[in-house]
Amino acid sequence: MIEIDVPGAGLLRLENLVLDLNGTIAVDGQVPEAVRERVRRLGDSLTVFLMTADTFGTAGSLASRLGAEVMVLKSGGREAEQKADFLSTLGSKSCAALGNGANDVLMLAAAGLGVAVIGQEGAAVSAINAADLVVTSPEDALDLLLTPKRLVATLRS
Repeated sequence: MIEIDVPGAGLLRLENLVLDLNGTIAVDGQVPEAVRERVRRLGDSLTVFLMTADTFGTAGSLASRLGAEVMVLKSGGREAEQKADFLSTLGSKSCAALGNGANDVLMLAAAGLGVAVIGQEGAAVSAINAADLVVTSPEDALDLLLTPKRLVATLRS
């Protein structure tokens, strides 16, 4: 668990980290080593989940290398609702969520901490608007959780 007391916003008690895979922490189905290392470190404090449609068919092997659990979205649409529903089963407010796409909007809005990542694939404006904060790389997003005082400085009101 990671606890972060944010002046003016209250106490965040995070137990889970939910990561959109493609476009957020992976580019073309590949997760950079710097991201993998950070996710593994966060696995000491949080339960880590990969949320993906598994476009590149790599989710299972990536999850095992990251020490994460994988949630493959059902095809046929409703991805945004599937992601939000999954967070709800975990207890949305106990989750930090990272995403970049329009299908991440509901997840980012529901999470105790929603982080939009503007990476190499960009980010949907709707995802940026739904997030609590925005960063320019998955490494930066994960570093915020590894060094929570950075979050306090950004989120205090």
